[in-house]
Amino acid sequence: MKRTILLFLALALALSASAQSKIVTDSVNSAKLGCEQKYNVYLPAGYKDSESYPVIYLLHGLYGDYSNWAGTGRMKDVADLLIASGEVVPVVIVMPNAGNSDVHGYQNGYFNVKDWPYEDFFFQEFLPAVEKKYHCGGSKGQRAIMGLSMGGGGSVVYAQRHPDLFSSAYGMSAWLDNKHREVRGTDKPGSKLVITDNSVRDHSALDFVANADAATIGQLKTVKWFLDCGDDDFLLQLSVDLHFKMKAAGIPGQLRVRDGGHTWEYWHTALYTALPFASRNFAR
Repeated sequence: MKRTILLFLALALALSASAQSKIVTDSVNSAKLGCEQKYNVYLPAGYKDSESYPVIYLLHGLYGDYSNWAGTGRMKDVADLLIASGEVVPVVIVMPNAGNSDVHGYQNGYFNVKDWPYEDFFFQEFLPAVEKKYHCGGSKGQRAIMGLSMGGGGSVVYAQRHPDLFSSAYGMSAWLDNKHREVRGTDKPGSKLVITDNSVRDHSALDFVANADAATIGQLKTVKWFLDCGDDDFLLQLSVDLHFKMKAAGIPGQLRVRDGGHTWEYWHTALYTALPFASRNFAR
């Protein structure tokens, strides 16, 4: 009898554990980048391989990596709370790697540059592999993208350049252009940071809208847009400028300016708006 009770309790604990959400660290072997690329993936409570889920790609910033959102950003706590409350549908959240804290010696960024064809990797290798393995996404209506700073700019530009793939894009403190070197530092000879700076300039989200023809504007209107930046953030003007360029072009979008700066406190709290925004805009 005692053994039966113990087995029952063990089974109950196992079932309870399997029903909890979790963050898994995984990797993709990239032929494009010539290396193994780690990433984190959030699996909601009750996740089952037999079911299909929408997906959110959550991008990190400069000086960061794939682990930031799960660690400093505490995104699991926010996602658990919002899913449990019904504000967010059960969703897989993927946190890719596009950088390293050594911004001078290691190539950072979400765009194709010399010896770092990251955008090709993301769309041709990473996205298909992750969505197949974790039974998520699969279509524009089931896929969203968001991120902070460099990742906020990457999110917006990815959605601009691939509007057929994302239902929504949410840029937090987004690095959207670099004509005036908003990111500064001590440039060393051969520094990779210069390449990153130039890649943001060359993939300006502001120029993209300014130069968009009627057909491109029509495609951009199929994406739901949200820019969120603190009133003390040094990148604020970029979000304001992009918002009004989009408005002038007739592209609907939201701009939120809250109290705060370029900080993890700001980005953590932004998730309480960003995740429900993505969830509302998934196809039903």
